[in-house]
Amino acid sequence: MMSPLTIPLFPLHTVLFPGGVLPLRIFEVRYLDMVSHCLKSNSPFGICLIREGSEVGTAATTHEVGTLATIIDWDQRQDGLLGIDVQGGQRFRLLSHRVQSNQLIEANVEPILDEPAIKIPEEYQYLAELLAQFIEQVGKPYCNMPTHYESANWVGQRLAELLPMVHAQKQYLLELNDSIQRLDTIEHVLKTLNVRS
Repeated sequence: MMSPLTIPLFPLHTVLFPGGVLPLRIFEVRYLDMVSHCLKSNSPFGICLIREGSEVGTAATTHEVGTLATIIDWDQRQDGLLGIDVQGGQRFRLLSHRVQSNQLIEANVEPILDEPAIKIPEEYQYLAELLAQFIEQVGKPYCNMPTHYESANWVGQRLAELLPMVHAQKQYLLELNDSIQRLDTIEHVLKTLNVRS
């Protein structure tokens, strides 16, 4: 069991996967302060999918499993907002939280052990090839990322990010601790999308 961490939470209507890159626009004072603190202290914050509520205003209710996010780039945008790129790190489970007066959520979380690295089985090799096509079409930031098409973990996580699935499906895939089960679930999703017969 890993030691709990205390981190600020950023509830979003999106799911961040380990190794994934997510661009964000920051405009609320609570999150500008959070980003400033994280940059100065070189510390992560947590991203969790919203269960109930909104990304702005009163603190939202989130799912229990989220992902640590580290800021890898930032810039002041032309529209005056702060733009940041974050990269997903370790997953975590929410243990407890408190809402501060500015509606920023401070959470005690328990890091979730990384799932074992597994080579992609031959029957799922087509998923790695499909992902390569997606990345070529999507471009940045994926075209600048190191690729690991031989890894069942990496292929499953990138497909989970890129495929047009509802948030609940993505959250389910995030919470799985079995990379082969994740690929199997993605294969079923592709069949419903008529991507694979």
